[in-house]
Amino acid sequence: MTTLVNLNLITDLQKFGAADINACMSCGNCTAICPLADNDATFPRRFIRLAQVGLTDDLVGSKELWTCYQCGMCTSRCPQEADPAEFMATARRYAIAHYDKSGIARILYTKPIIGAAIVLAAGLFFALFFAAVSGERSQQSLKLFDFIPYSVIHTTGIVLMVVVALFSLLGVGLLARDIARRDSVTWSSLFGSKAAWKRTVKALWYALGIESLGQKRYREDCADDEPVVPLYKRRWLIHATTIWGFLGLLLATTINYGMDVFGLKPTGTWVPLWYPVRLLGTIAGVSLMYGVSWFMVFRAQKLGNTWKDSKPSDWLFLVLLWVTGLTGFVIEVALYLPTAQSWGYWVFLVHVAIAMELVLFLPFSKFAHAMYRPVSLFFYGLARDASVTSV
Repeated sequence: MTTLVNLNLITDLQKFGAADINACMSCGNCTAICPLADNDATFPRRFIRLAQVGLTDDLVGSKELWTCYQCGMCTSRCPQEADPAEFMATARRYAIAHYDKSGIARILYTKPIIGAAIVLAAGLFFALFFAAVSGERSQQSLKLFDFIPYSVIHTTGIVLMVVVALFSLLGVGLLARDIARRDSVTWSSLFGSKAAWKRTVKALWYALGIESLGQKRYREDCADDEPVVPLYKRRWLIHATTIWGFLGLLLATTINYGMDVFGLKPTGTWVPLWYPVRLLGTIAGVSLMYGVSWFMVFRAQKLGNTWKDSKPSDWLFLVLLWVTGLTGFVIEVALYLPTAQSWGYWVFLVHVAIAMELVLFLPFSKFAHAMYRPVSLFFYGLARDASVTSV
């Protein structure tokens, strides 16, 4: 297979935030200190070398790129101050833009002013659209789906998710194809026998259950350097609560929609705060707001090597999540007040518009980590299982 060399790779990477990795002298300190480096993931040194020699496809199409949690230990031990942790984060931004064929991700990452204009325009579009279709505002109780009809929100959401799913599946599919080629993974090796099926299911559980939900390696291997850091501020917990909160809200929304479809509870019907779906949504919302708020505090304080180099694209994702969560709780408060509050309708308008915008930018922002990391972890799980079996 022909290997193409990109002579401008380092220059292009620097547009996405990387420090001058030419300072790297390949001493190996970063790999030696990295708790996740093993026979299948000799990063960051190998990835810096791939960038230096211009091997774009090998860089972006590697499963190991997404198994790094950017703990910053490598940067703290780098004698040349090449900042390998920031390089790994930059390489992931570059990979997202590489697999996004629309070009939107590249704009968001490399042209912050234009990117901010696009984000603002999208938010205004959704807000004006829903304002244009708004209807009655009750004076007796807060009837949100009389103000913005549920059918309009549902239809808009479905259309938006179909469009986003197409871009997402294209990017994820291309990454999976590239990793499979490099690892010689075929349909037969995945599903060709009972043993193959068992390995595949095991790798799926590793990617989704053990790592994505359980944060096992992040929690056990990428521990904070400072043991005095209290549990509630640990990086893995902040990361986990954000994921758990988002998935919990997604599950609550899905259950609520299913109950509407089967006639068990029409959408918008008032329920007490302890109603199971409402309670799930509230707990998940608290979890999400907890994680996102700490992320924002850490980035604002430039705390440690993990947070010192925040890009506008990092803030975009966090701000959208935070505003969505905050407006959701404000709406919940308004719903349980004894009388209808007119401001509740306008908060609902903002909430729906920002939520739609968050979905829209899923394949193009840091939110794309939620797609690419599990795929990479799946292949990493396959490789781990194969190495253990061979031993």
